[in-house]
Amino acid sequence: MKISVRNLEPTKVRLTITVDGDEFKPYLDEARKEIGKQVNVPGFRKGHVPGPIIDQRIGFATVAGEAVNQGVPELYSKALAEKELHAMAQPQIDVKELPESAKDDTKLKFTAEVEVRPKFELPDLEGMQIEVAKPEVTDEDVSKRLDALRQRFGTLVSVDRPAKQGDFASIDLEAVIDGDSVDSQQGVSYELGSNTMLDGLDEALDGLSAGEETTFEGTLEAGDHQGEKAQVKVKVNSVKAEELPELDDEFAKEASEFETLDELKADVRKQSEQDAEGRQATDARDAFIAKLEDGLEIPVPKGVKESMVADQLKNAGKDGKSASKEEKAEAEKKVEKELRDQMVLDALAEKMQVSVTQVDVTNFLASIAQQYGMDPSAFINAIVQNGQLSSAVQEVGRSKGMLAGMRAVTFKDSDGKELDLSRFLGEEESVAEEDEEESVQAASAAAAVADHINQTDAEDDEAEAK
Repeated sequence: MKISVRNLEPTKVRLTITVDGDEFKPYLDEARKEIGKQVNVPGFRKGHVPGPIIDQRIGFATVAGEAVNQGVPELYSKALAEKELHAMAQPQIDVKELPESAKDDTKLKFTAEVEVRPKFELPDLEGMQIEVAKPEVTDEDVSKRLDALRQRFGTLVSVDRPAKQGDFASIDLEAVIDGDSVDSQQGVSYELGSNTMLDGLDEALDGLSAGEETTFEGTLEAGDHQGEKAQVKVKVNSVKAEELPELDDEFAKEASEFETLDELKADVRKQSEQDAEGRQATDARDAFIAKLEDGLEIPVPKGVKESMVADQLKNAGKDGKSASKEEKAEAEKKVEKELRDQMVLDALAEKMQVSVTQVDVTNFLASIAQQYGMDPSAFINAIVQNGQLSSAVQEVGRSKGMLAGMRAVTFKDSDGKELDLSRFLGEEESVAEEDEEESVQAASAAAAVADHINQTDAEDDEAEAK
């Protein structure tokens, strides 16, 4: 197989791949075999029709077309691996030349244009030191946690005064556009200052008492008129203030397993310190990635970026026309960072020679399913059916590569004290101790999970048939 590479952009190439007849022949033979299983040819059993008969009865063009469909993706992947290219998107394949008969010595020739990860050199991890701010827990942090706990045991009490920030108001709402009522809600409980409904609602309610009403202009967030400006009438039915319990020993007994307030405060401080350590670990991760990227010029693939920006805007209820320049710029900035981080972590995983097992992938997907309250098997099945399994494998590889990289460097706090992040980074894996069959690479892991799902589906179908 002859492969030539032409750089079209810093992150886009065109591969021209020419396949020798001997290398293409197995794909032609396999195509004839598969076609032979599906057709009836007098004098031959299904699956036992000689190749020349298939070419004669079905047509060599059909055989070649099937061989191309099956062979080109595999040949393309081999070409990427040989040229050490890492595709970032699906390729645009164009078959240029193809043999017209079994005796035609014309070679299969096709091109593939694809966006790829740019080449860059990661810094050496040996001896690398990274400073991370020292976590601090103040009395104010403890007080905030105690106040949050008190709010869980608070009660709402009606008050005869104007509403203010933090109060809960029962309100009626009506949205009017060009004199027509387009939406209305009654008896809505709303916390002033939460900013969880219409823009301008907090300001409109501030200072209103029960029985009073006002009108303000707002942008509708949902419904048939989403995104349109409307005159919103709001009426206050009642105002309630939150009454919190006293912070004393009795409260400690009611709200926790402790007998005294001092014991509760000590436990809250301990939890705050643990959370602070978690935030420090997150800061260490961000500082580590920033250190890897420091001084590197990493262009991002334009097509991938455009697609991701469009998805970002869509998730925010916007599109290319309705989004403002600021919103587009913010989305582009976020996507560029995400892409650079992904590419750096992919390169790091290769540098650290991490492997991804079937168990890794399954556990990763199961944990996501649990977060969303979904059945793990159904979720994994959906991932496979939607063709997203390779993305999940990549995420696992990035995570394992990052943890391996972070274990290889030294983190210190602002006082110069070395940090122990082992609780967050886990223990270093010993590849030599792993079962060779289980320590498969990412592609094998993906295939194993997919095969497992497909086998389960087949068994279910067979059970239903019975």
